[in-house]
Amino acid sequence: MRKKTNVGFWELIARIILKNRVIILGVIAVITIFLGLQWKNLGMTYTEANLLPKKHIVNQQYQDFLSKFGEEGNLIVIGFKDETFFTPKNYAAWNELMTGLKNTKAVDLVVSLNDLKKLEKDTVAEKFVLVPFIDQNQTVNPDYLKKIKYDLFNNLPFYEGLLFNKQTGSIRSAIYLNKKIVNTAARKTFILEELVPRIEKFEKTTGIDLRVSGMPYIRTINAENMKGEIGLFIGAALLVTSLIFFLFFRSFRATFISICILVIGVMWSFGTLGLFHYKITILTAVIPPLIIVIGITNCIFLINKYQQEIKLHNNQAKALQRIISKIGVSTLMTNLTTAVGFATFMITGNDLLFEFGLVTSINVISVYLLTLVIVPIVYSFMPLPKEKHLYHLSKNYISSLLDWVENVVKNKRKVIYTIYGLVLLFSIIGVSQIKVSGSLIGEMPKSASFFKDILFYEKEFNGVMPLEIMINTKHKKGVMKLSTMKKMDELQETIATIPELSKPVSVVNLVKYSKQAFYNGKPEYYELPTSQEQTFILAYAKNATKNSKDNLMKSYVDSTGQYARITTFMKDIGTKEMARVEGKLKKRIEEIFPKDRYEVILTGKALVFQKGTSYLVDNLIESLIFAILVIAGLMTYLFRSGKMVLASVITNILPLCITSGLMGYFGIPLKPSTILVFSIAFGISVDNAIQFMAKYRHDLLQSNGKVKKSVFSALRETGISTFYTSIVLIFGFATFTLSSFSGTIALGGLISCTLLFAMFANLLVLPALVLTFEKKKAKKEDSIEGEI
Repeated sequence: MRKKTNVGFWELIARIILKNRVIILGVIAVITIFLGLQWKNLGMTYTEANLLPKKHIVNQQYQDFLSKFGEEGNLIVIGFKDETFFTPKNYAAWNELMTGLKNTKAVDLVVSLNDLKKLEKDTVAEKFVLVPFIDQNQTVNPDYLKKIKYDLFNNLPFYEGLLFNKQTGSIRSAIYLNKKIVNTAARKTFILEELVPRIEKFEKTTGIDLRVSGMPYIRTINAENMKGEIGLFIGAALLVTSLIFFLFFRSFRATFISICILVIGVMWSFGTLGLFHYKITILTAVIPPLIIVIGITNCIFLINKYQQEIKLHNNQAKALQRIISKIGVSTLMTNLTTAVGFATFMITGNDLLFEFGLVTSINVISVYLLTLVIVPIVYSFMPLPKEKHLYHLSKNYISSLLDWVENVVKNKRKVIYTIYGLVLLFSIIGVSQIKVSGSLIGEMPKSASFFKDILFYEKEFNGVMPLEIMINTKHKKGVMKLSTMKKMDELQETIATIPELSKPVSVVNLVKYSKQAFYNGKPEYYELPTSQEQTFILAYAKNATKNSKDNLMKSYVDSTGQYARITTFMKDIGTKEMARVEGKLKKRIEEIFPKDRYEVILTGKALVFQKGTSYLVDNLIESLIFAILVIAGLMTYLFRSGKMVLASVITNILPLCITSGLMGYFGIPLKPSTILVFSIAFGISVDNAIQFMAKYRHDLLQSNGKVKKSVFSALRETGISTFYTSIVLIFGFATFTLSSFSGTIALGGLISCTLLFAMFANLLVLPALVLTFEKKKAKKEDSIEGEI
């Protein structure tokens, strides 16, 4: 009864599709137009991806820090290392550049050599005043500029590590953007239309190579690179998959039908993003080419089955009905498993992955439905395929491949299992060598100029990733106590000894500078005041801050005087080394700051990224396990056989193990971009297993339970599609290696590698396992055949 109901349902679906061809095409056109109109909501993302859930403690601490001290990601740095800078011509060009930037609405503050302030003592008013470091009227004098260079590097220790590197002679300026535009399109407009043209003008005038960095700049240029690659991915995926499809089928008609389906699928994927008002990110940018690569496999299964049916009985109506009723259910399951592989990303708690998983899984099912209706409808309007279109079904190389596979499965199963075991052992050894890591800039284009600029700042100023330490003294005005400052200074001395961190900055630096200014700017007095000096030096400082727009202290102490921050920058050293640095700092913090008197937390973008990477890796591993369980559950529902499900899962876990092992041997770390591979690859690779098992189960029922006959019959029919779809998928995903982003390259390369292994596993290991699991039945068949 179950069988009749099931077949009857798909036969009904076939009749509905074939009897309402024009209406269905009309509905598709309306949906396409509707989703096309949603493209107006598309746009590049201007916010930084947060890998942690909003309720995560590290995220909450970071938001608490921002509420007290404001956005920290609004800094752009412009620097250089050039001996020819201190000349009247070059200095004038620099002054023009910095003044122009300072006068734009997008910039809040510019801290630069040309407008540098130094702290001096006003003995009459008994306060400190900020006076210009450079007399602009004298900058036409080369000797004056030489003196300025000497004073900068030798008499202003406050700015060392901030604006210059004394050892190498590097100089930089700090551009603080208006915090309101940091996460908006105005940031992009300023950087591309104001900042970059001005920098290019300066470089052309002086010949000095400027290095530009900072998170707003990096994010903007990175987004522009990503935007430029979307068209490349779509074009490459469409070209490669269509070309391979044509080489297999040698039919312009079949290729054209497939291209039409894929183009509609791409339009729908963009429309879905717009419908949900999702922005284009590094992940959602690859959804359209993913739909092309996945969608072409549906076309292969249906068109291949249609041509097989035509070759068998030359009845078009019967062939069209059968590709829906017989292939419809198995392709539904294969697309469901693929969709599940993507949908599991929705449970990671990460907004970026949620959007990627939701939109991709929806469009995987959408492109399946498009293929299921468009292929039979379009072919119903066309004449029967010619003999030349069916020639590929009996090509020598395909027949030879299937003959070889059948022979190995039939006679050399022990060899298959021996190789399986050895490869598995080899893979396990490799897996043990995998390292979990993550890098903020590691996923960025290595050839891009801004990447080289990041490396410049890592070398000259120890990085651009901010690490913040927030100190709660638990008392108002507790920060300005000398005992607190001594503790902060002690911690800053520890930070200075860690090579991965830059020179720290806090209110302590300002107080030290105040003492230097009090003693007429002598650099040897750049230190904390003694308890005797504190009273009159702080008195000068308090008088200076009254009604002053240049109150530097407010950047490092909150309005109540209870909270202070120590800011340092970290090299992009990877999550493992970040964790080591974090551990060292926490240990020192516990030694310096008693917990009953102080509450000290580590935060900042560097720490949030490190914790986010670790969190995401853990959750992606969980999502992979969940995907395997859900897919196994779907297969159990479809086949009602634990042995069939077990054979399929064992077969398709092996390719994941091989890829993991190779990652270990080749030093490819486990990180968000690489661990994504496994859920996606498993969801796709198990499709071939489902196609084989569905055909095997069907033939088993038709042959009254003859295992061997059913296995080799299923292998013959699905083997061609398995080979075709695997080759198309391998080359389709390989197009992602054209990217300049290492994460996208890893995604495409590793998935292609996994699918290659999966193809051989599904052709050899899967049928061998079925025969082994049904050994008794197979032997019984052999004995009966022998008697006959």
